[in-house]
Amino acid sequence: MAFVYTNPNPISNITGDCVIRACSIATRRSWDATYEDIAALGQKMGLMPDKGAVWGAYLRQRGFYREIIPNSCPDCYTIKKFAIDHPQGTYVLAIDGNPGHVVTVVNGDYLDIWDSGDEIPTYYYYKI
Repeated sequence: MAFVYTNPNPISNITGDCVIRACSIATRRSWDATYEDIAALGQKMGLMPDKGAVWGAYLRQRGFYREIIPNSCPDCYTIKKFAIDHPQGTYVLAIDGNPGHVVTVVNGDYLDIWDSGDEIPTYYYYKI
């Protein structure tokens, strides 16, 4: 269970595209295709592509389900701990804040462009 540097951005930009990166990794689709689909869905919904309602709808269209992180330790359950507790499967975790963040956990590793393991997720999507 570890941080794995992963950047599907086609020109390796380090930019505010965490929604596209995370959804691209989780769905195993290219960054470009993911960007186009989420942007089109956002336009249809009248919302920006990085809004949770947009990328959540995108994931649900692809068979993902949403769950809330249990409230037993809302300030101490980190991405690192989530990854340890979920050694199998694909998950997209949302971190509230300003700015917020989205990260993917695959088979116990969290894939991102920076070590976000100490961040606190509030909800996640998973695929059976």
